[in-house]
Amino acid sequence: MKKVYAFLADGMEEVEALMVIDLLRRTKKLDVVTVSIKDDLLVEGSHNIRLYADKKIDGVIIEEGDCIFLPGGMPGTTNLEMCGKLTEQVVQYYEQGKVVAAICAAPSILSHLGILKEKNATSYPSFESEMDCKNYGGGVVTDGNIVTAKGLGVALEMGLELIRLLVDQETSDAVADAIQFDRR
Repeated sequence: MKKVYAFLADGMEEVEALMVIDLLRRTKKLDVVTVSIKDDLLVEGSHNIRLYADKKIDGVIIEEGDCIFLPGGMPGTTNLEMCGKLTEQVVQYYEQGKVVAAICAAPSILSHLGILKEKNATSYPSFESEMDCKNYGGGVVTDGNIVTAKGLGVALEMGLELIRLLVDQETSDAVADAIQFDRR
């Protein structure tokens, strides 16, 4: 079973995180672990919603995963980017061909790490100037092992895309049908 690490930081966009995590867990074919980047399981989102992560960053062996997911939000994105252990793993996942996914402001982290230079990517529009990528724009953009998404409005589509990449199209379609999402 493939393992997805979903990283949570104070100030994250809660619904972006929860939408993707929920959809991935619905497959029952992915081991989705929520990870707090601080020394506390309790994480407070940008809208004062408190969530408990499954693990603390020091309690997981990130190298064992198959996908890293970074939700956006502010200052959540800034907090994620300041976590050296996380950013080192993002670069390693990219170099190893593992899936790296980021939504909203979080794709700017990938850009700052230099891994989008030859990639098509997107982000929340106010972060466009920080996006050093080959082509910019779109709702959910997959280029190789990198998946970026514009924001909360496409979080559902991002979750389904990650299911397609990590499991298969049939499972992605089954989850979409089960939640009554019409892809037309």
